Amino acid sequence: MNKFILLGTNSIIALLILLISSCKTSSYANYDYKSKCLGSELDGSQTIKAWGKGSGRKDAVEQAKKNAVRDIVFNGIQDGQQGCKLKPLLLEVNAEEKYQTYFNAFFTDGGEFTKFVSLKDERLSSQIFREKVKGKDYSVYSVVVRVMNEDLKNKLIKDQILK
Repeated sequence: MNKFILLGTNSIIALLILLISSCKTSSYANYDYKSKCLGSELDGSQTIKAWGKGSGRKDAVEQAKKNAVRDIVFNGIQDGQQGCKLKPLLLEVNAEEKYQTYFNAFFTDGGEFTKFVSLKDERLSSQIFREKVKGKDYSVYSVVVRVMNEDLKNKLIKDQILK
């Protein structure tokens, strides 16, 4: 009887060790993917370094552009140089959920958000990663873009989202 208990216990321990050792975390799992303000321009725009994740370069860059605009609208940019606007454009609680229909259309691929992301300063950062998530390969890119804050703010006022 003791042999069966000892064999069962050893089998469980071996199985647990095997399971734990097979679990790998991404080497970039702790990397901070927050948008960062690199500077403000006199025309009311901000130069933002944003991150995007996608199935390829094109998807990841598009997602990074969306993330830059989204952060300015809902979260504000918390990291970066002095002189950058830190507060989000929408200070209303649960604004993203309240105006979900509007913002779902606004952030579609090739949607209206593209009018507020300037390609003048766009460049891929030297920080390019590939991560494996749930059996699929994803590319993670950082992109430096210029976001037209004042134009974006005026659009949200015109559409009665921002009061």
